[in-house]
Amino acid sequence: MVEKVDNTKELKLEYPCNWKYKMIINKDESAKKIAKEVVGERVHDVKKSQNSSNGKYTSHSLEVLVHSTDDRQSLYEALKKHDKIKFVL
Repeated sequence: MVEKVDNTKELKLEYPCNWKYKMIINKDESAKKIAKEVVGERVHDVKKSQNSSNGKYTSHSLEVLVHSTDDRQSLYEALKKHDKIKFVL
């Protein structure tokens, strides 16, 4: 499947595929708990990436199998709406 990312790039994905999201959260929050709240029982993997320069935030990679463009985008929107997540990439 080919999707327009912006006016100059196209994203070519074959579904299902693994997709990684980057979550930025307060250092005191549990990334695994947050991911579980969003993806539920779906198989996923959470790995810590980095700490912010001031140590207040941590970033984590969340990898999960997505089945379609809608599935991938709905997970992104759910992550963005989660009250414990400061930013999602």
